[in-house]
Amino acid sequence: MALPASSSGLFRFISPRRRPQPTDIAAAATWGVAAGAAAIYLVQPFDWIKKTFFEKPEAEA
Repeated sequence: MALPASSSGLFRFISPRRRPQPTDIAAAATWGVAAGAAAIYLVQPFDWIKKTFFEKPEAEA
């Protein structure tokens, strides 16, 4: 159920013209994913990822 724009609690103090729109939120999420991917690319923790997720631990005798 959608609430009227006048009852949005977090953004009540902002004028209706200036409130974030769904497109703004989607764009911020997209940029966040892009920034996260860029950070992983720059750090490149692939050895840790490979050891943690793909290699099976050796069975101890």
